[in-house]
Amino acid sequence: MDKDSKFDESYLEMAAVWAKNSYCQRRKVGAIIVKDRMIISDGYNGTPAGFENVCEDENGATKPYVLHAEANAITKVAKSGNSSLGATLYVTASPCMECAKLIIQAGIKRVVYSEEYRIADGLDLLRRAGVEVVKFEKK
Repeated sequence: MDKDSKFDESYLEMAAVWAKNSYCQRRKVGAIIVKDRMIISDGYNGTPAGFENVCEDENGATKPYVLHAEANAITKVAKSGNSSLGATLYVTASPCMECAKLIIQAGIKRVVYSEEYRIADGLDLLRRAGVEVVKFEKK
């Protein structure tokens, strides 16, 4: 395994650990933003600050205001004063269309993920925007 693959594996493992912080029952997703081999942000899926930590309604459907892990990590880095320009996003599930738009606007140049989301349109948009997309396959 080359050095870059080793780092990819380690950061994805960290994203998976971070996903455990999510209160969501249906799916726990974690994200880490890395720039120059330094973690500049992290996030997991959940409700906005100040809301109850319940992601699903009484029927088990995800509430419409739940934030995805990528959105939480991107907004967190924006508040920190750091720049995500040229960074890599490590996320446990491939980004949806809404998160793909945020990734592009945040200047993130590479996305590494471990699981396929059921809809691939986010990945298609990222590729169209010139973002490098990597599905990490553990060797």
